[in-house]
Amino acid sequence: MTTRRHDPDARNVLGGKLAPCSTQPVTGFFRNGCCETDHNDFGMHTVCAVMTAEFLAYSRSVGNDLSTPVPEAMFPGLRPGDRWCLCAPRWKEALDAGAAPQVVLEATHEETLAIVPLGILKDHAVQA
Repeated sequence: MTTRRHDPDARNVLGGKLAPCSTQPVTGFFRNGCCETDHNDFGMHTVCAVMTAEFLAYSRSVGNDLSTPVPEAMFPGLRPGDRWCLCAPRWKEALDAGAAPQVVLEATHEETLAIVPLGILKDHAVQA
């Protein structure tokens, strides 16, 4: 993952300008605080999600420990309440398992709609 400036033309799932997801901790495939994507982002880190203990436990159980800090990667470890750009397929997998975290629609990239319908995202929306 590399850092790049926020793309002012990026759109969210509602069709508006993509809002930042989080800078504390800094998130996104490009580590610019936004859930932007391009052809290099094979994981599709496009869903701005609000972490829950349930989701973090689920993620750990399927092999992606997001709670444990990894200082050498400048990753602080996530806690409930943190916002993070999740991979759209992982969010959908968590949904199917009953552990999907809430979504910030204004900060969720429009590419997510290729994996998850807008209605489902709205059912799991939290205010920005």
